[in-house]
Amino acid sequence: MLYLTFFVYPTIEALRISFYKWSGFSKEMEFIGLHNFVRLLRDTSFHAALKNTMLLLLVGGAGIFVLAFLFSFLLNSGIRGKKIYRSIIFFPYIVAPVVHAIYWGLLVYSPRKGILNSLFGLLNIKALEEFAFVAHDHIFGSVLFVVIWINVGFYLIILLAGMDRIPGHLYEAARLEGANEGYIFFKITLPLVREVLTILLVFWGFNAIRMFDLLYAFGGLLPPREIWTNAIYLYIVGFGKRDPIFQLGYATAIGFVTLILIIIFTVLIRRLLRREIYEY
Repeated sequence: MLYLTFFVYPTIEALRISFYKWSGFSKEMEFIGLHNFVRLLRDTSFHAALKNTMLLLLVGGAGIFVLAFLFSFLLNSGIRGKKIYRSIIFFPYIVAPVVHAIYWGLLVYSPRKGILNSLFGLLNIKALEEFAFVAHDHIFGSVLFVVIWINVGFYLIILLAGMDRIPGHLYEAARLEGANEGYIFFKITLPLVREVLTILLVFWGFNAIRMFDLLYAFGGLLPPREIWTNAIYLYIVGFGKRDPIFQLGYATAIGFVTLILIIIFTVLIRRLLRREIYEY
């Protein structure tokens, strides 16, 4: 009943509203059929937002999971202080996104007194000393790095929990047979954490496609188009920036397309990582 009330009904209602031209603040709703969806096909701003969304999903996801597996490999290699390192890596995830936006935007990436520019100045690297990390041409890459830095700790903790469930005798037997660490990772670790990895990939896809708060806060009151994603563009179309726009019908169409992207990504991941039964 709760699922029907809070997911199925709002989804059906959103699809219905997407067929209308509606400001969201009046009783009059003009039925326009598929016009909003046809408009999306010609909307260059939506194309740019969709491109950024896919870059966030794919490039950001690749960076997060590569680092998560790398850190998990290092932390499971017998290093001392494992719990301390794990806590340090996880810490950025518990900090509010707005705080990250302020910290990175004003203290790290600031072109005048930013930590990075000052560091490159001390190292006498002139090209990077004057590099504008928050300029429109570079801002998305800068934010993408922050997204990876924030999220890698969460996915690392879950992966480590999945790896801790793997019986140690499997690794011991493999090493006695002469297997190297790479072989052990791809033939033992990866298959046995496949179920956990599937859940994490789906979770990342859901969060990446709908990500809003960090990106919007990083862009300020008037986020540049270079940083727009589907979620940000939906908000701008629906509620405006400084000047109200109030195109709730069109914004709902953007939201429905975003939902379709989440469903497609989820189905693809579940098909690519089909569950297999391993006995040990």
